[in-house]
Amino acid sequence: MSAGPEKTAAIAARVEAFVREVVVPYERDPRRDHHDCPAEELVTELKEKARAAGVLTPHILRDGSHLTQRETAIVLIRSGLSPLGPIACNTAGPDEGNMFLLGAVGSPELKARFLQPMIEGRKRSAFFMTEPADEGGAGSDPSMMKTICRPEGDHWIVNGRKAFITGADGAGTGIIMAKSDKGACMFLVDLPDPAIRIERVPRTIDSSMPGGHAVVVIDNLRVPADQMLGRPGEGFEYAQVRLSPARLSHCMRWLGACLRAQEIATDYANRRTAFGKTLIDHEGVGFMLAENLIDLKQAELMIDWCAGILDGGATGTAESSMAKVAVSEALMREADRCVQVMGGTGVTDDTIVEQVFREIRAFRIYDGPTEVHKWSLAKKIKREWQTSGSVAT
Repeated sequence: MSAGPEKTAAIAARVEAFVREVVVPYERDPRRDHHDCPAEELVTELKEKARAAGVLTPHILRDGSHLTQRETAIVLIRSGLSPLGPIACNTAGPDEGNMFLLGAVGSPELKARFLQPMIEGRKRSAFFMTEPADEGGAGSDPSMMKTICRPEGDHWIVNGRKAFITGADGAGTGIIMAKSDKGACMFLVDLPDPAIRIERVPRTIDSSMPGGHAVVVIDNLRVPADQMLGRPGEGFEYAQVRLSPARLSHCMRWLGACLRAQEIATDYANRRTAFGKTLIDHEGVGFMLAENLIDLKQAELMIDWCAGILDGGATGTAESSMAKVAVSEALMREADRCVQVMGGTGVTDDTIVEQVFREIRAFRIYDGPTEVHKWSLAKKIKREWQTSGSVAT
């Protein structure tokens, strides 16, 4: 559902003002967990601030309808202006993607039980699909899934191990992918559950996701049959509903972060003097900031283009792959230049520029590495050539 340009602009303006005025001062808050991610106490406090300001879950309207993807981009870019902004506004992954999925395909009963607490910011969620690489499990290739499920009466029994499960530590809702004799299945579960054990939470290069990225053991989990999304074998179909919008919303949020990094680097370059003039007046520095403007605009346009494809009703698999590659690579260049412009200050935690650089480096892998997306696009090119049967002249 479209909110219209005026209402969308108003929502985005409120979100930006909230992030800049309320959230940014929290960037130096010491409340972090053992893997250096925002602690639950901090997450709760930020969400309460957003609730009071009327900007909690701003991409979902009061009637439960979701902004269009183009409108979502305008709002989520603003929420990303601080690494803590998406957490505060409840626009962060994996919650944002999980809310989109349940809003699109969940039954009224499942929406009331699992979706509504997420929209209200009362529960975080996790999406359990990726599996340990050293066990040959599913990563970029979901067909390699090792986690299995089987029916038993009016329940399903699930067993397996999952890895890099963002937000699993502290989540209240889980969406679990498993493989049955009929194909992939997707289940909704309440967390914590004694059958789902967090084995460890490794320290990773990024540090903006509450709960980190856990390795999880699922041991004889019993799930009522009515908590399956759809029917047995439809799990991958539902995963596709989530896939493209979730890829794109990552691009939106991290574009916001990189816009802020550019602001900080620009301010530094205009204040810092070296060799008789401000850094901005040195061609080597000024050109880096100019190149950043180009990459930021190209990223914005790719997001808008892909959002338009999704708003037209297409699944946008190839388009979201192109957007994810183009945006993540452009933002990596931009974040790297921001660090370079700021020199020694750029590699310290005196500003968020250092963190943005780390987060974008991880983003190039999450939701599919650049190389996997390019490989997928190359296969599409080959299929289309074979189908066309034409010869270029």
